[in-house]
Amino acid sequence: MTEETPGFDEQPDVPSGATPDDAADAAEAPSTEEGPAAPAGDASSKSSAETAGLTAQLDQVRSALNERTGDLQRLQAEYQNYRRRVERDRVTVKEIAVAGLLTELLPVLDDIGRARDHGELVGGFKSVAESLETVAAKMGLQQFGKEGEPFDPTIHEALMHSYAPDVTETTCVAILQPGYRIGERTIRPARVAVAEPQPGATPAVKEEKSADEESGGPEEGV
Repeated sequence: MTEETPGFDEQPDVPSGATPDDAADAAEAPSTEEGPAAPAGDASSKSSAETAGLTAQLDQVRSALNERTGDLQRLQAEYQNYRRRVERDRVTVKEIAVAGLLTELLPVLDDIGRARDHGELVGGFKSVAESLETVAAKMGLQQFGKEGEPFDPTIHEALMHSYAPDVTETTCVAILQPGYRIGERTIRPARVAVAEPQPGATPAVKEEKSADEESGGPEEGV
């Protein structure tokens, strides 16, 4: 049986050669070292600040995206308008060029028409004339002006004037030169002779109508 020596305190293991001070320091040092714990409130505040920063950045990105989208839409609309203007100008220039060319050919077409009226359009000249008229028609040239149609100052040019008892309005009674148009554009009005109703004919008709109205209408046979 072993007896404990009174007054002997158990000391920690001290490496050989260590001084008594080193032993005292080893006895006072804790067995494990732990850093101070961070408060829970600080972590929550940090997370909220990061979320707010990310939200602000997202709003900035969205705003920039909306601005760029608006710029792109405006640019696209301007480009479409530019294309429409270019196409419209191109068509207009083409129509002006074609009209200028066909206007120079109108005297030739008039000669062909007169030759046809006099029976002189024969042989090779007839073939050439018809080919020229076909090409002009393919380019959009249209001839207009017929005898008996009402006079329209927007498309007719009256060179001769007379009165006729058998017309009820100003009428084209002779086509001196046919008119020509390209689409809706008139490049030369039809030059015509017009006739107006005989003076006094219309009032006479009105007087007859007034007499019939006063008598209660024309008498009917029994």
